[in-house]
Amino acid sequence: MREEVVKRLIEEALEENPSLFLIEFEIKGDNQILVVIDGDQGVSVNDCIAVSRKIEHNLDREEEDFSLEVTSAGATSPLQLARQYQKNLGRKLEVKTEEQQFEGNLEAVTEEGITLTWKAREPKPVGKGKVTVKKEAVLTYADIVEAKVKITF
Repeated sequence: MREEVVKRLIEEALEENPSLFLIEFEIKGDNQILVVIDGDQGVSVNDCIAVSRKIEHNLDREEEDFSLEVTSAGATSPLQLARQYQKNLGRKLEVKTEEQQFEGNLEAVTEEGITLTWKAREPKPVGKGKVTVKKEAVLTYADIVEAKVKITF
C-alpha cells in the first residue's frame, strides 16, 4: 500500500470540505488504513463516509487488498492541533504540563498557545476565612504534554 497515494486522497477529500482536518493517518502492516479526522464544527457520520468513499473508490482492491477505517477524534481524545483548541473555546479543559496540571475554561487561543481561567478559594490576605479569586494560566503549545476537554454532565 503506497502511503503517498492514500495521503493524497485524504487531502483531496478534506479540500472538498475545508472545515474538516486530519488528526492521524496510519497504514498498518496488513494494509489496514486508519484515518482520524476532526472538524471546526465537529464531524458527522456523513463526513466520515465522504472521506472513506474518496479513498476507497480511488484504490484498486484487485491490485492490493486493504481495510479502511475513518473515524472522528473522540470526545475524550487529547487535543493535538491548535485548530482543535480553537473549536473548544469556552469549554473546560484538563491540561498537563511537565510540572503541573490545570483545569480551567479555555479563554483564549493564539498561534503560540492558550489561556485558561478558573476560580479558586484562597485564604484572605488579612483575617480569617477564604475569598474567591480568578486565576489564569498562559501556556504555550510546547509546554502542553496533554490537553483534554473535560466533559461534565
